[in-house]
Amino acid sequence: MRMRRKPWTEPVLANCAYFVERPSEHRNRWGECFQAPQPMHLEIGCGKGVATSRMAHENPGVNYIAIDEVRHVLAVAVRNTDAAYGDTPPGNIVYSAVDAMRIYDTFGPEDRIERIYIRFPNPWDERAKHHKRRLTHPRQLMQYRDFMTPGGEIWFKTDDAALFTASRRYLGECGFEIVYQTDDLHASGFTPNYESEHELLFTGQGKAIRFLIARMLPDAPERNTEAEKEYLP
Repeated sequence: MRMRRKPWTEPVLANCAYFVERPSEHRNRWGECFQAPQPMHLEIGCGKGVATSRMAHENPGVNYIAIDEVRHVLAVAVRNTDAAYGDTPPGNIVYSAVDAMRIYDTFGPEDRIERIYIRFPNPWDERAKHHKRRLTHPRQLMQYRDFMTPGGEIWFKTDDAALFTASRRYLGECGFEIVYQTDDLHASGFTPNYESEHELLFTGQGKAIRFLIARMLPDAPERNTEAEKEYLP
């Protein structure tokens, strides 16, 4: 789902006190971006920030880092966050433009991320060789392990059945234990559920939302970078 570029993108980001322009400079010290030392959660691919801003506003005891690689989408997210917080400046959320494929350049072991949210990523189903670009692919999961806390969690949502099936296998092979899963989130009664713009669209189309929580186990499997490059579902 593409969005047209906005002429006001750069002014909005430049004037946003909670937009981080040079994310790699904060590697291993993201906690310094926030007003108070609190548990840190990371959203990879935050989109327009519809779910992000509501989640952060309702959970002031958590610091949220929300990243996306598209700057004009992040500008919309900033506007949505400003609307959610009103006259109170958000002290527990920062946005930044980050390429998730190179996330190791942005986050390090000292960042100690306790939870990662991945909501409705591109399933990359067109050609098998593109599967390694999935945000739940082993190549990505092994990167996440490097900066997550022991017992940290990944909360994953998708409307794509094939991606959900493959992701469960990816997680198991990369040292994650699935502690909750459902093939129909809205029928499950799970709360709280913060709906992104994609979730609102897909549920409006009658699509079931698949959701899981995976906990990182202490022992990581031996990393095989060649296998990760060529991994197929």
